[in-house]
Amino acid sequence: MAYNNPFPIGYQPAQMYYPQQYQPSTGPTMPSGAFSQQSGGIIWVQGESGAKSYLVAPNSTVQLWDSESQTIYLKSADASGMPSIKTLDYTIRDIRPANAPVSPANQRVDYVTRDELKALYGRLEALQSEMEGLTAQNKLKGSAENE
Repeated sequence: MAYNNPFPIGYQPAQMYYPQQYQPSTGPTMPSGAFSQQSGGIIWVQGESGAKSYLVAPNSTVQLWDSESQTIYLKSADASGMPSIKTLDYTIRDIRPANAPVSPANQRVDYVTRDELKALYGRLEALQSEMEGLTAQNKLKGSAENE
């Protein structure tokens, strides 16, 4: 006879049959607000104080990118866990070969007017006709001397 048992006879709750399994820890848990967000393999921190407060595992080095200035912090920890920080400033520079021509934006450009171009063309035609005349005279002199 059951004494106020809501379960059928012979039924016991699942936790009795299946004891709670041991789940190994993956390491120390990190508070969600204590560390910066990671995206695309870059760890962003806010200023030097953010880099100093970032925890680094012993015998490892991380790159911390400052979100407030153009700075990279290389934070390392030795075998005993003692941290050290190297601060790097980065700048973006134009990579251009030394012998590359300067772009027209940085160079003064002079244009020729249509009238100046026509005048130059007229002078070239005059020189060409003069050269043809001299060539014809030399041919006449050469043929006269050969006779």
